[in-house]
Amino acid sequence: MTLSNSKDLDWESAAESHVGKVREINEDSLLNRPDRGLWVVADGMGGHAAGDVASRLVIETLAAMDPPASLDEYVAAAKDCLTTVNHRLLQHSRQSAQGLSGTTVAALLAYGEQGAALWVGDSRIYQYRGGKLLQLSRDHSQLEEWIAHGLLERSQSKDHPASNVITRAVGAAEELEADIELIEVHPGDTFLICSDGLYNELNEREMALALNKKDCANAARQLLQIVLSRTARDNISVIVAHSNDKCDASKTIVNPAVSPAQS
Repeated sequence: MTLSNSKDLDWESAAESHVGKVREINEDSLLNRPDRGLWVVADGMGGHAAGDVASRLVIETLAAMDPPASLDEYVAAAKDCLTTVNHRLLQHSRQSAQGLSGTTVAALLAYGEQGAALWVGDSRIYQYRGGKLLQLSRDHSQLEEWIAHGLLERSQSKDHPASNVITRAVGAAEELEADIELIEVHPGDTFLICSDGLYNELNEREMALALNKKDCANAARQLLQIVLSRTARDNISVIVAHSNDKCDASKTIVNPAVSPAQS
């Protein structure tokens, strides 16, 4: 998928989602909108009622945002959308006997040559530039809190019993607190937005090797296939987005679409 969202940069992007080898339902949902400078991965909370419904509601609400006039306006609108979804999910949980319904969210928003990473939970956003992979988001998880306070070494975190304990999610608390990282977007930057089902199965070197090819569709497919060649214990979702410096009229323009979770 290739479209332009500003006079400054063109964007190409591709998305993949898979149920994995263990779970019966894919609770992940994706939004892949290069024309809007908007890419989102939402990972419904496993073990809770209707996690797939929660993640889909996040995607549908963000997809309905009006075109922004600035990055600040874009970020504010996205935060408002997540707050609305948070209230709806909490209201539903109070009225339903099914229990808590929640989801993580990791979103990349681009406006011209400016961008913002916005996230709640442990889905991640990475930037690949000049051969280096940088994690823009910081997991809202029990492990990250322990590491930040010096209670655990990062080398001890892999396969830790608390690895699935997140400290923030949409639909989990009355007050929703999203983190935001503002960035400058350079031509040639590549971004990876993914659920924990991807990054828990491979390392950053493997991510960087796939992203280095600057072919979004092949990179997304390759990352998914690596995970599927392993245990694939969770749902796997990945979006790869790449910025170009000028509009190339020879590129095919494809209608953007909300990407549903795929089995």
